[in-house]
Amino acid sequence: MNYRVPPGLYAVGHPSATDPVVATANYKMTYDIVRRALSNRNAWLLVLETFGINVWCAAGKGTFGTEELVRRINATWLAGIVNHRRLLLPILGAPGVAAHEVIKKTGFSVTYAAIRADDLPRFLDNGMSTTPEMRELTFSLRERLALTPVEIVNALRSTLIIAFGLFTAGLLLNGAVAGMKASLAYLGAVLTGVVIGAALLPWLPGRSFAVKGAIAGLFWSAAWYLFAGSAWGPLVTIAAFLALPAVSAFYTLNFTGCTPYVSRTGVKKEIRFSLPAMAGAVALSALLLLVGRLLR
Repeated sequence: MNYRVPPGLYAVGHPSATDPVVATANYKMTYDIVRRALSNRNAWLLVLETFGINVWCAAGKGTFGTEELVRRINATWLAGIVNHRRLLLPILGAPGVAAHEVIKKTGFSVTYAAIRADDLPRFLDNGMSTTPEMRELTFSLRERLALTPVEIVNALRSTLIIAFGLFTAGLLLNGAVAGMKASLAYLGAVLTGVVIGAALLPWLPGRSFAVKGAIAGLFWSAAWYLFAGSAWGPLVTIAAFLALPAVSAFYTLNFTGCTPYVSRTGVKKEIRFSLPAMAGAVALSALLLLVGRLLR
């Protein structure tokens, strides 16, 4: 569970003074992926102190940046270890690094190699030249679904607690069947937001992740109504079509930080507007259920 690699200069294989220097973050997964990509090569790996954050996020925060790169070059006495003056950086680290400042302060030039570490061998074999494919950031169905298990694990504890609470409330008010339906409806809304929202992300209407999740949640609400709620009253139906899409929207919105689509300011703006709307929908849903209960 230690996600940091000590910053410094590492040898991959048996590098000499002429071998390339690749800069990366000290997030352990990033470090391991880069080292694995270079496993059949001789290279130097310059690991920056990003406090266990990956390259892209660290570049946005400024920890994978000009000052830290200059500091690490000097701290490792890199100029005395290699006889060239060229650093290879990941393209996603570019927002944090001013290349002209690096060369002015250290004498090392910066070359942005590729987006993915797996492309490093091809980059080196291509005369240290980047192809258009190496600059392309994909986000395919397989890549989106690869992230959903992490989201499910992160949401597991709170989801089970809420589902149990809904089951208990339904059990006390209307019996075990009602409790089971309430908890299953909630679990379905969570999975819709985490899995269906991620899988259908490019095709769901709108630019907002919350809107995309809400639309997916509406489909789940309709499916659940047809499957289990044909005898629902109007207030219960309205409450379900308010609360379940709000739950799906929340979990699809959580996915925004995993994607290459958004900016930091865009995420903040969406959160500022969408979270109150979700909370309001859930609160109104609870109020409708309470009114429906009192009118019985």
